[in-house]
Amino acid sequence: MADRVAVVVVTFNSAAVLPGLLASLPGGLGGLDWTLVVADNASTDDTVPLLRELTPEAVVVEMGRNAGYAAGINAAAAVAGDFEAVLVLNPDVRLTPGCVRELMRALGEPGVGICVPRLVDGDGDLIYSLRREPTLARAYADALLGATRAGRVRVLGEVVSDPARYETAARTDWAEGSTQLISAECWRACGAWDESYFLYSEETDYHLRARDRGLRVQYVPTAQAVHLEGASGTSPRLWSLLVANRLRLFRRRHSQVGAAFFWIAALLREGSRSLLGQPIARSALSVLLRPSMLVAPRGPEWLEQV
Repeated sequence: MADRVAVVVVTFNSAAVLPGLLASLPGGLGGLDWTLVVADNASTDDTVPLLRELTPEAVVVEMGRNAGYAAGINAAAAVAGDFEAVLVLNPDVRLTPGCVRELMRALGEPGVGICVPRLVDGDGDLIYSLRREPTLARAYADALLGATRAGRVRVLGEVVSDPARYETAARTDWAEGSTQLISAECWRACGAWDESYFLYSEETDYHLRARDRGLRVQYVPTAQAVHLEGASGTSPRLWSLLVANRLRLFRRRHSQVGAAFFWIAALLREGSRSLLGQPIARSALSVLLRPSMLVAPRGPEWLEQV
């Protein structure tokens, strides 16, 4: 089982981006023994036929419904067999040569449970992928100053937005979840991913649970991947889900009073940006003002109500 990696990918109508990911895997995982397992959330495009054509050796788990990102990860890992580590990838990721070998090297350091690489976008620009734990101070700083400006100050920013911080290896509370290598030890300690989130905040929850169990998230700048990024910043529905799940996560880890103040910070942020004419903020604000939406189960049906 030496260096055996289970590569887990969750797809949903991913035919346009999947070939690029598959082409990058051999170079990105060079020198490692790996198996690809793909969980497909009932795609209606050519994702599954394309996957079977391009990588017939891959294990394909057809979920039969759009069960969400965490559910796909759990289903894929359940059939992956024995592994030393699980590499969780979005279908719009492209690994650079040697990326996973560098992550595996860092994963072998004492106390490390999850490793994440340096991420760049399709133009080669740095993605601010590192995050600090959500707090009330950071929520209000984000609302009043903006995430990028607040992120330059540790106590104020959840998003680490100082480019210099991405030049050296560092511990982080959590990280953007498109590309992450998780040790078998961490996988056993944390258990299954929380499927109630459906999409967004599931990686925050998982990384913070790993920290709760004494395992850290390690940023590895010598490993690099390209993330083409999704539509959460442009889709009103997806942004609303992101905002609602951030509140849900905070509520689960803090008191009711703390959660109420976090909700006010979210109202302030989305309300001020709504006044500036941002459609995604208007959509999120409407969700925050509807209590039934904040307690409803997340899923495709929830998105249809936004």
